[in-house]
Amino acid sequence: MSTEALRQLTATEFTLFLRDKVGPIFGVLFPVALLSVFGNIDFFSRPGNGFDGQPLLYTYVPILVCFVVAMLALNTIPPTLAGYREQGVLRRMRTTPVGPARVLAAQLTICFGTSMVAVLVLLGVARFVFDVPLPRNPGAYALTVLLAAFALIGVGVLVAAAAPTGKAANAIGSVLFYALSFFAGLWLPLQAMPPMLRHVSEATPLGAAVTALTDATQGHWPDAWRLLLLAGYAVVTALLGIRLFRWE
Repeated sequence: MSTEALRQLTATEFTLFLRDKVGPIFGVLFPVALLSVFGNIDFFSRPGNGFDGQPLLYTYVPILVCFVVAMLALNTIPPTLAGYREQGVLRRMRTTPVGPARVLAAQLTICFGTSMVAVLVLLGVARFVFDVPLPRNPGAYALTVLLAAFALIGVGVLVAAAAPTGKAANAIGSVLFYALSFFAGLWLPLQAMPPMLRHVSEATPLGAAVTALTDATQGHWPDAWRLLLLAGYAVVTALLGIRLFRWE
């Protein structure tokens, strides 16, 4: 019965997620549109103008993969959960057999599932439209994407736990998203960053994830410390989020 209740609640929350349009548009369609813009600009697609003699577009695919996960985790989970708490939705659900914890589980399931679908769509468009090679080490690539998703979702839950209102959660999530996107190399690729800035970048979840994805794309296993760093972010933010989360 509890599984059926969670399934129905997830379906309802997913309907609201689609109706809100923020997640589907900015988390799925916008990264694909950004890839299409880059792919159709000669500067990005010209052979040899990127790093290691490759087109610059190849460098941006791992960045956009991380962009997808961060967009969904930091711009949908915090305002939704903090808004539910502010409106008393979670408090009222404590009086029902469903319980508020299943709302959290449904939101995490939707965010994670949508992220994985968006990543697959992005990689498919990159491969079949712009001839960007698929990762040469798919196992390492998949593991890195999973760890990055868990880490960013953990950050999103922590923001939702700490923010007093839905608006505050939205603002904090947006600031974190833009800061982490910068350190992921969206505006300045990691390879072009000054050494000090690159060291700072690789200490962030997205910076570590981009480097690990780039390694996996080239057929290598990422450095173990980067994967451990992502796992550490996931565990620490999840524990803090659970400890600090208030249902009302």
